[in-house]
Amino acid sequence: MTSTHWPLVEVAARLLERHEREAVLGDLLETGEGAWRGLLDVLGLVVRRQLSLWKNWRPWLAALGLALPGSLLLMGTSVCLSLTYQRLLGPRFLDLIPLTQQDELLPWLSQLLLLIGCSWASGFAVGSVSRRTLWVSIVSSCLPCLFCLARFRVESLSRFCLLLFLAPAIWGVSQGVRVIRIKLGPSIILAVSVTVLMLPTWASPRIYNLALIWPAWYLVVTALGDGRKVERSCNGMR
Repeated sequence: MTSTHWPLVEVAARLLERHEREAVLGDLLETGEGAWRGLLDVLGLVVRRQLSLWKNWRPWLAALGLALPGSLLLMGTSVCLSLTYQRLLGPRFLDLIPLTQQDELLPWLSQLLLLIGCSWASGFAVGSVSRRTLWVSIVSSCLPCLFCLARFRVESLSRFCLLLFLAPAIWGVSQGVRVIRIKLGPSIILAVSVTVLMLPTWASPRIYNLALIWPAWYLVVTALGDGRKVERSCNGMR
C-alpha cells in the first residue's frame, strides 16, 4: 500500500494494543486494500474493542464512580482550602502568623494533606481500574472542571483554585497506570491517614466524607484480594 493516506491508518492503529496493531497493519499490507478502506476497517475494529470493554464493571466504576464525582468533591475541598489559606495568610505570606490564628494553621495543614492524599488515591484508583478506557475517565473529570471554571464567582479567589487537586491526581493516575496495584502496607497507611485527617470535619455531611476517602480504602481491598490470590497460588504449588 503506497497511498499518501497510509499514515492516517497507522495513526488510527495506535488506538489498538501493540500486538494487535502490528497484526492488523500487516494484514492490510498483504491484502493491498486502499488507505481509506483500511482506515475504516481499523476504526471499526477500535470501536468494537472499546465497546467490548464496557461490558465489564471497571470502566463504569472508573468514569462514573471515581472520576466524575471525585472531581466535583475535590474541587469543593480545593476551594475550602484556598479560602482558609486566604484568611490565615493572605498578603502576609512571608510574615509570621498572628498568635490568634496559629491554632487554625494545623487544621489547614491537615486539610492540605487530606486533599493531596484523597486526590492521589482517586487518581491511582482510576488509572489502575481501567487503563484502556482512561480517556473516558479523563473526559468525565474534565467536564465538571470546565463547567465550574466557567461559573466560578468568588471574587477574592482565582478560579484556578478549583484545580488544586489536579497535580496529585495526575500523579496518582500515572502511578496507577504503571503499577496497577499498591502493596497492602502502603495502602493501609494511606487509608488510615486520610481517615484520621478527615475526623475533625466529620460533623459535615458524612456522605461527602465517605465519598472522599472510599478510593483509599478501595486500594486496601484490592491489595488484600491480590494478597489472597498469591497465597492461594503458593499453597497450590506445595
